[in-house]
Amino acid sequence: MPSQEDRREASSSIQLNRVSVSIDGRAVLHEVDLALSARRIAVVGANGSGKSTFARLLDGLVLPTSGTTMVHGLDVARDTRALRRRVGFVFTDADAQILMPTPAEDLALSLRGRPRDEVARRVAEALELHGLSAHADLPASALSGGQKQLLALAAVLLADPALIVADEPTTLLDRRNARRVGDLLMSQSAQVVVVTHDLELAARCDVAVLFDEGRVEAVGAPDAVIDRYCREYA
Repeated sequence: MPSQEDRREASSSIQLNRVSVSIDGRAVLHEVDLALSARRIAVVGANGSGKSTFARLLDGLVLPTSGTTMVHGLDVARDTRALRRRVGFVFTDADAQILMPTPAEDLALSLRGRPRDEVARRVAEALELHGLSAHADLPASALSGGQKQLLALAAVLLADPALIVADEPTTLLDRRNARRVGDLLMSQSAQVVVVTHDLELAARCDVAVLFDEGRVEAVGAPDAVIDRYCREYA
């Protein structure tokens, strides 16, 4: 029977055992072995290195072609529906994530099934927290890029995920908004995995993972991993 320590480790761990992923006949990840339990995890690497495919594995958006991926004690291939309730995914382009016409409606979608008064209260709180109250009932399409990304992230946070996976969430933002989104991610009590080209953001994490050509090339302290990336790959 698993000990309390084993259960605690499983509840916040990400484990890949000889995981390969092929998409449209092309190998994207190659027999990746990886074990992570840090609260804030940065994933770095060049374009096409496999880091976004790795991120999508964690929410079941991509499934392993071979090998096993366990996220917080759930098998990605077998427990996809339960996994989706536990993991919140933030896309690079917020326009791909905002589904409703207005910010208030989009946030309310994350709380569907809850009592109406709770939804109204929590939506109002989220809008206020992220500086979007004045835009609550205006077209979401009229928001700035930074406001859209904050809205997309706020919608994820309202679902109270245990794991937040953010795939290059600051790539399309100016420096000020990138810092604001980064601050929000780093302040979460949930475990956070952030795929990023923003090496300042990566350096703020507890551990970093370097991908290259579908393989993990380094795992460790962010400063050391980033230094290797800059020297050998950037």
